Amino acid sequence: MIYLDNNATTPIDPEVFDAMEPYLKEEYGNPSSKYYLKAENAKKAVEKAREQVASLINSDPTEIIFTGGASESNNFIIKGVADYQKFIENSGNHIITSKVEHKAVLQTCKFLNGEVFMNSEENNMYAPKVDRGYEVTFLDVNEYGQVSTENLSNNINDNTILTSLIWGNNEIGSLNDILSLAKVCKEKDILFHSDATQVLGKLDIDISKVPVDFLSFSAHKLYGPKGVGAAFIRSGEFLMPDITALIHGGSQEYGYRAGTHAVHNIVGFGKACEIAKRDMNDYIEKIKKSEIEVRNALKEKFNNIVFLGDPNNHIPGTISFILPDKHNELYIKQISDRIAISSGSACSINEPSYVLDAIGRKNDNTHFFRMSIGKFEKTIHNKLNSI
Repeated sequence: MIYLDNNATTPIDPEVFDAMEPYLKEEYGNPSSKYYLKAENAKKAVEKAREQVASLINSDPTEIIFTGGASESNNFIIKGVADYQKFIENSGNHIITSKVEHKAVLQTCKFLNGEVFMNSEENNMYAPKVDRGYEVTFLDVNEYGQVSTENLSNNINDNTILTSLIWGNNEIGSLNDILSLAKVCKEKDILFHSDATQVLGKLDIDISKVPVDFLSFSAHKLYGPKGVGAAFIRSGEFLMPDITALIHGGSQEYGYRAGTHAVHNIVGFGKACEIAKRDMNDYIEKIKKSEIEVRNALKEKFNNIVFLGDPNNHIPGTISFILPDKHNELYIKQISDRIAISSGSACSINEPSYVLDAIGRKNDNTHFFRMSIGKFEKTIHNKLNSI
């Protein structure tokens, strides 16, 4: 089978697995315990992984907080900033995001503005609107799913406390101009967060050059294990205490995220980041080459194909398209023994794509497909004839 759903999850790199294995067998100590060797070894392993993650984005290791994944990081950052602002005199209550964010951002913002009570659209488990004291603006996007600096600037007001905009869209692959958007917020003294889950390890991120205050990541999008992620919280002008912990309990992760460390997963995340940094240039070159070949093969096979997303500024390897004469779910089932592709985000299964709606393609929902290329697939274009 050809696996082309790497935006949903990636396989674990063999080097990552090898790095994790000792911490599932011999080195099973709790890093919060003291003095004895297994505990100290576990603590050193966690701190090494923190350095590896930080190195990939050029941050200080103390600015990396390990979490259970990007969804938790998004919740932690948005709810944490919102909650902390309550205790600042004359602080605002306004948050800005966009209509094409990952659900972990959208649902968190809808929770804060009272639209969402229970997190289950499928079971209609919604309560009447609850006033939690926050206002949220959901920005419109262009045909590629991107937010303009003008639109962002026009929607910032005296009560704005946080802007949260995705770096690379998980469904159509378009990249926001995070540098310019972050600068708009910096000029107006507004905290800025970006869900960078889909771009970590796929783009060269240097936060010394991009004035973001917060970032969210997951390990399983860059050949690491599931169940672990991180939040980047910039220290300095905006001090790290300006955010409330999401999980209270022990003092792990500088008091921001209580709970015993999943050392094996954290080690795997660190190793995946180390590999991503080491292989970045070769990886990007290989993925871009494969993407060109796949796009050409698709155009040859389907003469009515319509590609979506920004053709020049998108996540390497993400190919989203419309096939007007193919019903996506039926077609994906038909070819499922030969190729793994998707009809959108894994977090929006059985639901129409709100991203397509936001870019003016609501009527194309049943004809939408996404391919996302990974580093382990070879000669993909030669195999596409099987579909």
